[in-house]
Amino acid sequence: MKFPIDEILRAAAGRRIAVVGDSMLDAYVWGDASRLSPEAPVPVVRVGRETAVAGGAANVAVNLAALGADVSLFSPVGDDEAGARLAELLSARGVRLVPGSVSPERATIVKTRVVCRRQQVCRLDREGPPSAYAVPDSRLVEFLAPVARDADAIVLSDYAKGLISTESIRAVLALPERPGLVALDPKPRPGVDYSGVSLMTPNRAEALRLAGLDEPSDGVFPAEAVCRAIHEKFAPRLLVVTLGPDGMLLSEGGRALERIPTFAREVFDVSGAGDTVMAALAFALSAGFSLPDAARFANVAAGVVVGRLGTAVATPDDIRAFAR
Repeated sequence: MKFPIDEILRAAAGRRIAVVGDSMLDAYVWGDASRLSPEAPVPVVRVGRETAVAGGAANVAVNLAALGADVSLFSPVGDDEAGARLAELLSARGVRLVPGSVSPERATIVKTRVVCRRQQVCRLDREGPPSAYAVPDSRLVEFLAPVARDADAIVLSDYAKGLISTESIRAVLALPERPGLVALDPKPRPGVDYSGVSLMTPNRAEALRLAGLDEPSDGVFPAEAVCRAIHEKFAPRLLVVTLGPDGMLLSEGGRALERIPTFAREVFDVSGAGDTVMAALAFALSAGFSLPDAARFANVAAGVVVGRLGTAVATPDDIRAFAR
């Protein structure tokens, strides 16, 4: 590999990173099926086991912790069984849940995937309305100020569940003492202004939406036009567009710099891969590495997790082994 993997892992270890965003409990029901139901043309799944992992912003947080960062997470979760389980999972990974995250006035978001013979059969979502997960700006500042004061980076993880909005983004950017690196993984929707952040990491569809462009009829991603339009609208200093099997597009100052190919060898499950990319980028950039080096590092980390079934993380040992 022609980029400094070991140097990144050493230099960024212990960096203090605050994650702010929409978290959820990713639950899995694993089983087998050998017949269809007599009630409907659907498989009858015999449950073998059930597992759960941190999802959404919580997955970004555990990915950062797995890499070696010192991580705090602010995310609205419920004072319920699922919230307690999520808190346990975070604690086991070394992630601190910022005081003020838990409230009995909301239900923890739970996504339950039924998996049969390594294939997802269906997903069951449990969540409240967006208003349940919104936090008033004054309260958000109160909760985040002590964490942001000592942070090397802030990551905003937007899953469009209610926390991340124009107002909350402005509140984070206006924190009197905050790090220079504020990264955002957006879920574009009308009325949300994402301007002012250091780094944005949309996927292909999200980038086209942010740029106000339609999917090209020839299927060729309009890199220059997308980078230019996103910079004109939101002016992120850095932009990384994840393109799935086509790798990543890197942009700085509205100019397309380069496209790096994917490093994945086998793809079993892309669940949470975007979270891993964001975590790895923030990890490397917080230690002062260049965008190309950070992106190649993130590309390897993503290659690790997509080769595993279910939401996963990449550890330093995983990354070193995968990059050989």
